[in-house]
Amino acid sequence: MTFIHPSSVVSPRATVGRDCHIGPYSIIGDEVTLGDGVRLDAHCVIDGRTWVGDETHVFPFVSIGLAPQDLKYKGEPAETRIGRRNHIREFVTIHRGTQGGGMLTQTGDDCLIMAQAHIAHDCLIGNSVIMANAATLAGHVRVEDDANIGAYSGVHQFCRIGREAYVGGYTVVVKDALPFALTVGNHAKCYGLNTLGMKRRKYPQSTIGALHHAFRLLLASKLNTTQALARIRAEIADTPEVAELVRFIETSERGVVK
Repeated sequence: MTFIHPSSVVSPRATVGRDCHIGPYSIIGDEVTLGDGVRLDAHCVIDGRTWVGDETHVFPFVSIGLAPQDLKYKGEPAETRIGRRNHIREFVTIHRGTQGGGMLTQTGDDCLIMAQAHIAHDCLIGNSVIMANAATLAGHVRVEDDANIGAYSGVHQFCRIGREAYVGGYTVVVKDALPFALTVGNHAKCYGLNTLGMKRRKYPQSTIGALHHAFRLLLASKLNTTQALARIRAEIADTPEVAELVRFIETSERGVVK
């Protein structure tokens, strides 16, 4: 049974799944699709060509799928896609994509987006990502699976946040933040492997040791990045996570935080 509060405004053209809850004073636009079991609390606004995945919980005063804060945007029919089982807390804003950025803003499944966070146009967010209070992503940012972005952090447009990365609170990220790493500060610096996070996720000790060695070569040796990568390939590239770290650095367009 789907519940729609009498004070809410739901377009007859919107698609609402089974067992949804649409709370007081919420507004659902013409091209919105809500999956099964979606819960929208009071004062939510969902507009544009937007999909919200099954069992996602949207808390009060959230807006999803509205036009981006980009002066180049001319009303093109861009999209916003929210994955399954996400928790999107109070006052979060998530804007649709643009013609120049792929026409899509997207989050994966099982993310926690805490209060007042902002996801700008054309951002692509992986699965199980945590964004703490007031964390902000500028346009065209890519955040990979299991990354954690601390409170009041800001990520510059076109940056990437690697898988399992931990970005500390109040950090300013203007280059790509390395996967599996601790990145903290204004401007950000990398402090090596996120050992605690790796242990909590039950990575084997052999993987943790190989990544430790890779980060020592990258950050603590007297080698430049090219020389460090050559040593890593020669010594420990058979570890999949190390190979992923190498690929991340090699494919960076903005450079990486070191």
